[in-house]
Amino acid sequence: MSKVVIIGAGAAGLLAGITAAQNGADVTILEKMRQPGKKMLITGKGRCNITNACEIPEFIKNLPGNGRFLNSALHRFTNDDIVIMLESNGLQTKVERGNRVFPVSDKAKDVVDTLTKIYTQAGGKLLTDTKALEILIKDGRAVGVKTINGVYPADAVILCAGGASYPGTGSDGGGAKLAAKAGHSIVPLKPSLVPLTSDYPYVDDLQGLSLRNVEATLFADGKKIASEFGEMLFTHFGVSGPIILSLSNAASKAIADGKEVELSLDLKPALSREKLDARIQRDFKEYSRKQLANGMKDLLPQRLIPVVCDMAYLDEEKFINQISREERLRLLDTLKGFMIPITGTRPLAEAIVTAGGVDVKEINPKTMESKLVPGLYFAGEVMDVDGYTGGFNLQAAFSSGYAAGLAAANLE
Repeated sequence: MSKVVIIGAGAAGLLAGITAAQNGADVTILEKMRQPGKKMLITGKGRCNITNACEIPEFIKNLPGNGRFLNSALHRFTNDDIVIMLESNGLQTKVERGNRVFPVSDKAKDVVDTLTKIYTQAGGKLLTDTKALEILIKDGRAVGVKTINGVYPADAVILCAGGASYPGTGSDGGGAKLAAKAGHSIVPLKPSLVPLTSDYPYVDDLQGLSLRNVEATLFADGKKIASEFGEMLFTHFGVSGPIILSLSNAASKAIADGKEVELSLDLKPALSREKLDARIQRDFKEYSRKQLANGMKDLLPQRLIPVVCDMAYLDEEKFINQISREERLRLLDTLKGFMIPITGTRPLAEAIVTAGGVDVKEINPKTMESKLVPGLYFAGEVMDVDGYTGGFNLQAAFSSGYAAGLAAANLE
């Protein structure tokens, strides 16, 4: 019987543990927190966005951080497989907008409890309050884990200690340090899925304003690098919301490279310039005797009107029948290209996901075993793999955990 020791009881660790235990291994999970799955408990705003119901090729597109590395793992333990596992153990799921899969109960705790139950029923042992200090290596091979509570010998060690975002959940960058100590290269940790900061004065005026159906395009040194459509939010520090989080990885990389980053918002992406101009002219005709600010009420949220007017160098108190063609076209330009300079990202500790981690070039993509240290495996966010919101990161953790658990149980 293969003795497997797993560091971390998050999504990747629990799935690795379940798989290894169900395949005959003697499994122990070491978790430094007092309970398993603490980061899972806050995903999906406490509801746990388990996975996404899209096809696997679409999955890889939504994992811009080395998604192709997970191609084999995603095909071997799919989004359907995690749903079947949970539902066959009494946890019903549902699919919501954007193919996001949630528990019917809307409680993340139910997902963690179900996975923990499956693991312990398979014979796995879970030790909490047990922080790993070092992966023990003898004759070039992983042979166990040294912890604050003693040494745990192993035939295989699976490192599933997470990234460095939300350190209060235990995901504090410790996994990368353990891997580095074991001889692995670490791609520098950066925030991914994180709000963006801006010192633009208008951002303060719009704090709390939420926009739907807008297109946000990111520019680095004037060159378009990414674009997203959907919802966003102005905050006291800058911008947030689903489309901003999806753009944040690209923004983070560009800022780290010293590039000047700007966000351009198309406030009316459903309309071409010509159609939007016609729409503005229709509104201007209807409200020709009103002041500009009042004549734009059908076009924009009230709080956005004075900001748009100011950005377009327009006097909001000017009567619409006095607005020139040149002024109208400036308004059109601003509506299709509302520019916000981006100064940075919120701290890594506030990121939903960490970009960077153990370099995937040093990991076998089929088994998740280290190419440098036999008997050492990796799964989840500790690796340099990251994706967009929508259940993609959790599935990456489940699939890589499955691959590592199966290989560590010595079935391959």
